[in-house]
Amino acid sequence: MKTNRRETFSIGDTAKITGVSQKQIRNWEGCGYIPEADRVVCGERAYRRFTQLQVDIIREIRRYLDQGYTLKHASGLARNNVKKQD
Repeated sequence: MKTNRRETFSIGDTAKITGVSQKQIRNWEGCGYIPEADRVVCGERAYRRFTQLQVDIIREIRRYLDQGYTLKHASGLARNNVKKQD
């Protein structure tokens, strides 16, 4: 039986997959460079859950940064590039 539930990733898993630190992911999210992650509330804590699309955007931003682009420009390029593939 198929479910409509899409796979999501914790911030730790996202950091491992993308090679970007958890602190940097939080910073990029807070500054609006990546889409805001969904939050899962458990007790008094809220945990970020990233979709595959968000993971792909983070990975692309890192790739562009490695090529020498500014964060702002890398974010715009990554969002456009990933959406075209989606």
